[in-house]
Amino acid sequence: MIQLIINGQLQHFDTTLSVAQLLESMALKNKRIAIERNGQIVPRSEFGEQTLTDGDQLEIVVAVGGG
Repeated sequence: MIQLIINGQLQHFDTTLSVAQLLESMALKNKRIAIERNGQIVPRSEFGEQTLTDGDQLEIVVAVGGG
């Protein structure tokens, strides 16, 4: 089990997962988003490669269109 802090909220997961898997579990897979992991921006090209570890702090921002 790992613990992640996502947008200030502590969340628990049964297993390690990649950024892409996390987004899929949060129904954010095809959304326009920006992710910061432990103070560093995660490039979209690395979502499938970066494995999250216990204690990671994430900020996820969803882009909203409009005028």
